[in-house]
Amino acid sequence: MKQKKHIIYLAGFLILFLSVGFSTLKNRDLELVKNLDIYYTLFRELNMFYVDETDPEELVTTSIEAMLSSLDPYTTYIPESDMDDFQFQTTGEYGGIGSLIRRLGNQVMIAEPYEGFPAAKAGIRAGDLILEVDGVSTEKMKIESVSERLKGKPGTELTITIERYGVEDPLEFTLTREKISILNVPYYGMIDQGTGYIRISNFTTGASKEVENAVKALKREHQLNSLVLDLRSNPGGLLIEAVRICNLFVDKGEMIVNTRGKMNQWDSDYSTTREPLDSEIPLVIMVNRGSASASEIVAGALQDLDRGVIVGQRTFGKGLVQTSRPLKFNAQLKVTTAKYYIPSGRCIQALDYTHRNEDGSVGIVPDSLISEYETRNGRLVYDGGGIQPDFEVVPEMLSEISIQLYTQGLFFDFATRYRNTYEEIDSPEIFSLSNDDYALFKAFIEEKGFEFRTASEKAFADLLKSAKREKYYELAEEEFSSLEEKLAHNNLKDLETFEEEIRQILTEEIINRYYYLAGRILAQIQEDPQLDRAREILKKPGMLKEVLNGNQGALAKAIE
Repeated sequence: MKQKKHIIYLAGFLILFLSVGFSTLKNRDLELVKNLDIYYTLFRELNMFYVDETDPEELVTTSIEAMLSSLDPYTTYIPESDMDDFQFQTTGEYGGIGSLIRRLGNQVMIAEPYEGFPAAKAGIRAGDLILEVDGVSTEKMKIESVSERLKGKPGTELTITIERYGVEDPLEFTLTREKISILNVPYYGMIDQGTGYIRISNFTTGASKEVENAVKALKREHQLNSLVLDLRSNPGGLLIEAVRICNLFVDKGEMIVNTRGKMNQWDSDYSTTREPLDSEIPLVIMVNRGSASASEIVAGALQDLDRGVIVGQRTFGKGLVQTSRPLKFNAQLKVTTAKYYIPSGRCIQALDYTHRNEDGSVGIVPDSLISEYETRNGRLVYDGGGIQPDFEVVPEMLSEISIQLYTQGLFFDFATRYRNTYEEIDSPEIFSLSNDDYALFKAFIEEKGFEFRTASEKAFADLLKSAKREKYYELAEEEFSSLEEKLAHNNLKDLETFEEEIRQILTEEIINRYYYLAGRILAQIQEDPQLDRAREILKKPGMLKEVLNGNQGALAKAIE
């Protein structure tokens, strides 16, 4: 009760101060004070008279989050308890053991240990269940609490007790925490003779240096004639890192992006400041609907400056600048203060961020709302949200059985068994799942009692329910039965029909257990239609040059 009184007294003092201090300001400020006063009196009455005990902190946090949700999706409140995670998003660094964890029933499981960090070096594996941390049971413990126990100052020790599939007794590991820095470039290499490939997964501190080092290594160790930058599913990050990555490939003094906001202090131009690493090498940038923010700046700026072509899907469409503002009691407000504009003058922000695809990316934008812009060489580009690729490649949709096997964790669980059965496998480039392995997987999912209903079956069930309720079923009972039979799927048949797709996903999951993220990426790009398209384009450097010079005929021919 004392805490509540302190909060109420503090809020009352704040309202009184604002009422006096702003009494002579213009109407908008008076309106602000009026509504703050209403909020204070409502909060006071609620705490005093609501029938059940209330938690003031929870009420205020809920009201803050509801208020911010009425704005854009990126203006958020960050309480002190979430500051470590917020810092990790911008720096990519924290103190801990280097692993991703997730909940499995009442227990917490290692979802992925990061290569080269304490958990992986000690031999902890994906699929291991964490039973205790420093002797404290984790059963039914909130995952946030387990995460806090695993994190800590670099150099400090902790003991983890785990349960591993196939091992009878619990295993105990004593680890020394380290500063964990997640790589922005988890993999780079040559995809064919003369063509390099760099996967950029984030834009945290040091991303541009990692890309620079990757380019230098490829040049030093190979005959590098062309380059693919893979920004697929890259959520973005630091604006300055995007500018610096562009600077590796464009001349000094080029404007990459500018920001414009309501207040002049947020209006800034960001230009390249140093000589490029290579301003001539042919570039293809790969994107998809998960490429957002800083990755859209890189893709869009290189497109606008006719420095490279884009292959893939329209990007996410996040062109809003967030700035962190300190609040009382070590909290933060991440607030949208401006929008990004790339060299052609277009804004990459979706015109309507309230109506998006299921994954959050840009939905359909009416032609009437789209404006034309020109690249440096006169190629037409468009706003409306995200970056439209020069060469569209839409990935095939996964089958329903693959989606269900993934969401029910059966790919993951089988890979756990596989890793704890075989100590080693072939390298990612040549490893493949044998027929015997696939037969074991089919037996495994049968053992697990795997069942699912397709979207068609679910829709049919709803139709059947409505028809019976409305008494139409008896009029078409035979037709309903026939349709039900035709729509019914069979697990065994689906496992054969979609075997190639299922094998690929399962292969990547297994490779990840032995070779970590870099191995998974290497396995993914072995069968990658979007990357194959990039290869085709780079094999025709003359055509690529014509496309970048604004030859629409060359573009049409290249698309064929």
